[in-house]
Amino acid sequence: MRDADCTAFLQWALPQLDMHWLGFRKVRHQVCKRVRHRIAALGLNGFAAYRERLEGDAQEWRVLDQFCHITMSRFFRDRGVFDCLRTGILPTVAERACSERRPVRCWSAGCASGEEPYSMRILWDLGSGCAGPKTEMLLVATDIDGELLARARVGCYGRTSLREVPPDLIARAFEQVGSHFCIQEQHREGVIFLKQDLRSEAPSGAFDLILCRYLAFTYFAPSLRQKVLTVFAERLVPDGFLVVGSHEQLADPRFVSAAGMPHVFTKAG
Repeated sequence: MRDADCTAFLQWALPQLDMHWLGFRKVRHQVCKRVRHRIAALGLNGFAAYRERLEGDAQEWRVLDQFCHITMSRFFRDRGVFDCLRTGILPTVAERACSERRPVRCWSAGCASGEEPYSMRILWDLGSGCAGPKTEMLLVATDIDGELLARARVGCYGRTSLREVPPDLIARAFEQVGSHFCIQEQHREGVIFLKQDLRSEAPSGAFDLILCRYLAFTYFAPSLRQKVLTVFAERLVPDGFLVVGSHEQLADPRFVSAAGMPHVFTKAG
């Protein structure tokens, strides 16, 4: 089964899943490997036969959809983004929440195995410059993959997930258990993991900050991105922040680029 055949197959199948082919070009080999294994398990003869199977079996589309979930997660991925969070965004939302006498509420959309929300929690606890100890953070982390969420709830990771974490921060925020590093209990407080599909579900309530990196604005089709942006606009408080990936672009009149913070946007008006 040639790579060209898989590419042609994905260019046909992905739009029917509301996915964007261009976002999958660099990770297509990962998806193709999964699809090839499925084709072999079904006893089919190549991508053309699998396409015929899909055309006659609605349930198989759900299997293919699972193969298209790309997860590449590690702590403090894109350090520049987390520097912006630490020095600018978190102190701002903390001051606002403190003045309104309420907790800060954040949403990590597409949290995978939990590295992003725990990174946020660690920043908040150890170095955010927040407005006093009475300001709480409640962090909702959502993902479609139940197995990844189970790993997130355990909160223990191999060293490769921590390769962007300074050694002193590892010592302060993690406990080593054998070859793994586990989030200390105090940095788990206020972090809630929910199994949700961003394409059709969202946590309730209003949020000061939403992180959606390397998911909607990389892999979703343009029409689905607009649907997700509508949800984000509804969920964000006035002047709330939306953070996207460092290689992602956002052009929508409901969001304004934050000065000096690339890939950070505020809710307009």
